[in-house]
Amino acid sequence: MLKRARLPLVAAPMLLVSGPELVIAACRAGVFGSFPTANCRAEGELDEWLYRIAAACGPDAAPCVPNLIVHRSNPRLDQDLDVILRHRPAAVITSVGSPAAVAPALRAAGIQVWCDVATVRHAERAIDAGADGLILLTAGAGGQTGSANPFAFVRAVRQRFDGIVALSGGQADGHALLAARALGCDLGYMGTRFIATREARADERYKDFVVESELDDIHLTNALSGLETNLLRRSLLAQGLDPAEFGLGPKRFSMTALEGREGGAPKRWRDIWSAGHSVSGVSDVPSVAELVDRLAAEYAEAARTTHALTAEPAQAAESGRVPGGAW
Repeated sequence: MLKRARLPLVAAPMLLVSGPELVIAACRAGVFGSFPTANCRAEGELDEWLYRIAAACGPDAAPCVPNLIVHRSNPRLDQDLDVILRHRPAAVITSVGSPAAVAPALRAAGIQVWCDVATVRHAERAIDAGADGLILLTAGAGGQTGSANPFAFVRAVRQRFDGIVALSGGQADGHALLAARALGCDLGYMGTRFIATREARADERYKDFVVESELDDIHLTNALSGLETNLLRRSLLAQGLDPAEFGLGPKRFSMTALEGREGGAPKRWRDIWSAGHSVSGVSDVPSVAELVDRLAAEYAEAARTTHALTAEPAQAAESGRVPGGAW
């Protein structure tokens, strides 16, 4: 399955942003496309999207991997699972909880189970539940995020898991993607960089905010859902909200965390927008095809640079001398 991709990269699933246009463009360009099944609002829409994506991409494109929220608060879990089982995508990404309830049915249908995890304990639980892949949510990932250092997290997971590992957080170019591979990951996982593409369903102001923001403009809070989430500070200010009021409190997941606010609650994701630390690497709004071409060129250049950097120490080791100079 991984060999079908031009680059070892997933265009991450994003609420309200990832539609079939983005997924099709990503898969055709040679990276894994994904979308949250929750983005399909109308009756039968998930079925329609999966048919549309399959027909537009064909067997030679990179795979589409739908994202399924497995938390008990998702009223559509069983319904969406049934649709996915009929279509049999190569893999499914599970989020917000253990995949234990859905993994047996998915794996019996020949569908790999990739699971979002933010801690080593969560990774161990997912492995015990039969996960084929782990998406490591690290500090700086957009939307619902983790707090672990990516270097330490990847190496800790690799000590106990030899399945597919994807790194989420802080990647906006091919250099970062190669670094993820060097750490021991099979895939990179980019969301923020794909918000600012022509095919994304994000509001144009949202795309502008991503382009105009820097790392320091990302605000961490769990006020929206009880889960730690990275937001665009500009989107809070645009709603007349003080970022200082949106801090870190008890970690209690809720789908209605903003309801009941005086004056009416802004809708999370619709009015308050998320992004990750990698906004510093976003400066324009290309098509997905143009972006993937750029990432591929950067990835190749990073590989050439890395080869040059490692050549001298390797040659020195063979000759028995200690490299000097910049080393």
